[in-house]
Amino acid sequence: MNHQTEDEKYMRRCIQLAKNGQRNAKPNPMVGAVIVHEGRIIGEGYHVRCGEGHAEVNAFASVRQEDEPLLPQSTIYVSLEPCSHYGKTPPCADLIIKKSVRRVVVGCIDEFAEVQGRGIRKLREAGIEVEVGVLEEECKVLNRRFFTFHREQRPYIILKWAQTANGFIDDHFLPTQISSDFTKMLSHKLRAEEDAILVGRVTDERDHPKLNVREWTGDDPKRLVIDRRHPLNLASLHQQNIQSLVVEGGTKTLQSFIEQSLWDEIRVETNLLKTFTDGTRAPQIPANAKVIYTKRYDDLVIVNYQKI
Repeated sequence: MNHQTEDEKYMRRCIQLAKNGQRNAKPNPMVGAVIVHEGRIIGEGYHVRCGEGHAEVNAFASVRQEDEPLLPQSTIYVSLEPCSHYGKTPPCADLIIKKSVRRVVVGCIDEFAEVQGRGIRKLREAGIEVEVGVLEEECKVLNRRFFTFHREQRPYIILKWAQTANGFIDDHFLPTQISSDFTKMLSHKLRAEEDAILVGRVTDERDHPKLNVREWTGDDPKRLVIDRRHPLNLASLHQQNIQSLVVEGGTKTLQSFIEQSLWDEIRVETNLLKTFTDGTRAPQIPANAKVIYTKRYDDLVIVNYQKI
């Protein structure tokens, strides 16, 4: 196995571990770390909960006492650049230097202003060999909400709707269920993973949606309703540390986000067996959207788009 595929193998494990922090690491990023000595994993960890030890700290803590002397000949893999600043915990870059690890392999640079390349510089200045950009895209995708939040000063925005095979979102302007029970459960799973959910006033008054997590497990997202008098204030969402937002409104609300280019992902569910003769037309998929994921569940297809 050459160096590159070896590095990718352990970085995949970092990503796998990082995902375990999906619920509790917020508002911090999800991070996984793996310590390897001559093809054997001697320690691994992930960032479990905000305010507690980072992935690297947990990975070092998991190394057995008899393996401690192997650290100077080991490589630590970490999906996100080790931090170099004092936050709620001490800098991980300092810990890696203290443990005398020979080599560090980093998935992607942390775009957060307080880190951005400084952790890597610190390690290199201490004489440690550092490799950056292994499975970089996968590592960036893992924390796309965190990166968007810090870069754009707004939440990561997911537009979502269900439509019939011929492109209607309701039946003669009356609300009707287009999703199956299974895909409805998947919608609730998505809600549990995101921080806030938004609809327009008309949808709120007409459908009285609960917008909660009834058919999955987890916390309900923060419920937001907008109209002309109560427009969306992205700066206020940023101040409230809301890193992700699902927009589930009617066509008007969804289309307004598309027209302002205020979206990062679009998730469309199409019922291939249902057609209506009249009603509200589904929004138009923008030209700068590319398909990143398609999944079929019996007669329903869910397609995810990302902004190019």
